[in-house]
Amino acid sequence: LGDLLRIDVDAGDPYAVPRDNPFVGEAGVRGEIWAYGLRNPWRFAFDREAGLLYLADVGQNQWEEINAVPAGSRGLNYGWNVMEGAHCFRPAQGCSQQGLVIPVLEYAHSAGASSDHPTGCSVTGGYVYRGSRIASVRGHYFYADYCGGWVRSFRLADGRATEQRGWDFGNIGNVLSFGEDASGELYVLSTNGRVYRMVPES
Repeated sequence: LGDLLRIDVDAGDPYAVPRDNPFVGEAGVRGEIWAYGLRNPWRFAFDREAGLLYLADVGQNQWEEINAVPAGSRGLNYGWNVMEGAHCFRPAQGCSQQGLVIPVLEYAHSAGASSDHPTGCSVTGGYVYRGSRIASVRGHYFYADYCGGWVRSFRLADGRATEQRGWDFGNIGNVLSFGEDASGELYVLSTNGRVYRMVPES
């Protein structure tokens, strides 16, 4: 039942609804809605260089997902609760993926369902690295799992997650969020009360 909203905070009181939002003027639909079909989106970010919007969505029973779409795409349906990740949420009822956004990456809650990826229970979305200190991963999207305690990254190529990589950051606790500074360098926020800065391996 989750939506992604788009508002203009520089106009109106307390804000204005942009006229080019996809559902403006449609009866029974809030004009603020930019996209829908999300369950529990936990962090989203724009990659300004590639013109993409990355959005991580926490699953219900089995799958966590990350989506990446052109930033200007309006009125998209991310699939919940017809789909969980790229799978039918209620297989016995059948489902159609027509018109739905299919995630570029998903991972499972239980072992065996996704052999090339660690398991987890709650995705934490991050940012595409556009800094200069770690040139080898420039263009990688970084994300984490709150329960699994791990951080991973991938590079998006032709709509697919490639160059998937896990990172050994040590025991940094549960990752709540990521941050990005004006230079494109990335930071990790943990439940242990600390903020970590990503730096090149020594």
